[in-house]
Amino acid sequence: MQTLWPFRMLDGLENAEIFDGAVKALSQMFRRTIRPGPVKDVLHGVPTGHPLHPLAVQVPIGAWTSAVLLDFVPGADKASRVLIAVGLVSAGPAVGSGLADWVELHPQQQRVGLVHAAANATGALLFATSLILRSSKHKRAGTIASAAALAIVAAGGTLGGQIAYRQAAGANHAESVPHLVAPGWHALGELADIAPGRLERRLVGDVPVVVWHAANGNVTVLSNECSHLSGPLSDGEVLNLNGGPCVECPWHQSRFSLVTGQVMGGPATSPQAVFETRIVDGVLEVCLPNAG
Repeated sequence: MQTLWPFRMLDGLENAEIFDGAVKALSQMFRRTIRPGPVKDVLHGVPTGHPLHPLAVQVPIGAWTSAVLLDFVPGADKASRVLIAVGLVSAGPAVGSGLADWVELHPQQQRVGLVHAAANATGALLFATSLILRSSKHKRAGTIASAAALAIVAAGGTLGGQIAYRQAAGANHAESVPHLVAPGWHALGELADIAPGRLERRLVGDVPVVVWHAANGNVTVLSNECSHLSGPLSDGEVLNLNGGPCVECPWHQSRFSLVTGQVMGGPATSPQAVFETRIVDGVLEVCLPNAG
């Protein structure tokens, strides 16, 4: 079945290079504003293990939708005004989390995200205008402004769905690893051939993994494709933090514990798969729990 033209148009947005100037300028500005650290990790959703933005948008969208529906209920104007105000106030976390995620996306995703943000900003501005009109006793004009605002926010939400589902932003890009690795133990090669102190890429079947042979002789093996956007961890850097050694993704600087695979720093929110290891006659073997 042929894809409907509105969705073909959405696909075309990701290749619209006309947005690149604005994307570059805004990315640089927000990178200076939203610095790596605990606050940025919260905005990404690292503490919960899931992106924060999809959750944060529920409150303003729900409040605004309810406000528009109450416009059809006699005597509910005050309730509508309260809900519009709630939506405007609660939009703050949605905006902050969205921007934190947006600056760490690929250019194609950022182009769509720019239009997504512009639509939502326009909708929020119209809701603010509606609130002012209602407070000035121009209820009919305020009602029209609210209806238009909700339609624009809905269009912005469609673009958000395009980014999340079509372009897989925010998805766990390491989720498939347990389904692609066969159960049991797999040989990765002679341990003597794996240089200590350096990340090395190996394959378990067709699945790339990253091997870390520590100076003290310990060996850890993680899935190699970063859960954020599939960056190659084997090309990254090993850092020694308070939580122990971790690998930093070269693409967007997500950090993962080399011991547990847990996220030590965003934008990633999902951990890396960690393989069990053993040495048999000098050969490094690995096994992924719950594989298959």
